Amino acid sequence: MRSGRAVVVLVLIALLGGTSTALAQPPPPPPPNPSDRELQASRDAVNQRAGTVGRLTAQLADLDSQADDLQAALAAQRETASAALADLDTAQAAAADASRRADAARVETQAATVAIDEARRQLDEFAASTYQQGLDAGALGLLTAATSPEDLIARAELRDVVAQSQLAAQDGLERARVDKANADSRARAALDEARAREAEAAAAKAVADDAVAQAEEAARAQAVQLAQVSAQRADVQRQLDAAASSDAGLRAQRDRYEGWQRQQAAQRAAEERAARQAATARLGSDGGGGGSAPAVRAGSGAVQRVIDRAMSQIGVQYVWGGGNGRGPSTGIPDGLGSPLDRIGFDCSGLMLYAYNGVGVSLPRVSRNQFDAGRKVPISDLRPGDMVFYKNGNAPIHHVAMFIGNGKMIEAPYTGANVRVVPLRTKGLLPQATRML
Repeated sequence: MRSGRAVVVLVLIALLGGTSTALAQPPPPPPPNPSDRELQASRDAVNQRAGTVGRLTAQLADLDSQADDLQAALAAQRETASAALADLDTAQAAAADASRRADAARVETQAATVAIDEARRQLDEFAASTYQQGLDAGALGLLTAATSPEDLIARAELRDVVAQSQLAAQDGLERARVDKANADSRARAALDEARAREAEAAAAKAVADDAVAQAEEAARAQAVQLAQVSAQRADVQRQLDAAASSDAGLRAQRDRYEGWQRQQAAQRAAEERAARQAATARLGSDGGGGGSAPAVRAGSGAVQRVIDRAMSQIGVQYVWGGGNGRGPSTGIPDGLGSPLDRIGFDCSGLMLYAYNGVGVSLPRVSRNQFDAGRKVPISDLRPGDMVFYKNGNAPIHHVAMFIGNGKMIEAPYTGANVRVVPLRTKGLLPQATRML
């Protein structure tokens, strides 16, 4: 008998241990979870810097465009200067050619002058010789002095030769004089034109040189401004990259935290399913419900049964006013638009069902359940004790069941399900109610 009792005790200890440790594995510490305010501040910083980079990029593009226009104007001015220099070279070459032609004209004129002087000298000598010899070289003199017909013909021919010689000499002299005058005129005109074109080219070159200098100075100033804006843009881009990296880091932290939350939720769900299945199995084939209320039980077995009945309802939805000694039921319209045919538990309904399994009948409302049993301090909590909550001086509004290892089971609020959570201390009354 003693050995049988020992086995029963060990089984009870195992059952109690299983109940109290099934959900007692402490979760790993959560990763950092940046607040929504931090995330928004980070996003605002990124947007602000992105806007600054955008403005600077637009300014840089405008400066690039201005630089392009300036380079085009500079190229045109340099081309004008090059054309002026080419014109200057052409004018200088034309002036040099004109000078050479003028020099040649002067030489020709001098040669013609010498020839004319020589012809005049010969005519003068012919005239002087004729005078000294008494020969009348005129047309009448030559003919009247003839002594015979043959002499007359000879004298006529001589007259023609003399006349032609005089005319040729005079004509050559006049042509030489005209050629000399024309050459002098052309040379002077060429020199004047060359000097004018040279002066114009020199003036154009001065204007072009000044324009090129101004354009190059503007280009240097533009380059300085462009470099400044580029440096400012690069600095803001670095700030943007840093802000974006920080923002990505914060969001990665939030993603890791949310992933951790999902993992913990999945783990809790798995643990709750296992705990519910274990509790249901321990309750036996009747699931702990149905039929009339059983006889009142006591001891650790009764406590375990109360806990198992509550645990077997993990996952059942919260319904205000729902639940009784036989299980979940329809409740009271909650004014939140929930369907009227919803079935579940509220916090006190779950306690009704749990304790009904050992023959303990509880009041329906949580504040009345507080007065239904023996008061014990929170420091002396045991599995199966009911814990109660209220806000300040308001009446009790919530009840849950302590199941050990710092955990409690509750039907929390509309939209949630029966669950196991760490024992909350906020609003916790300093006394619990013990029914067994």
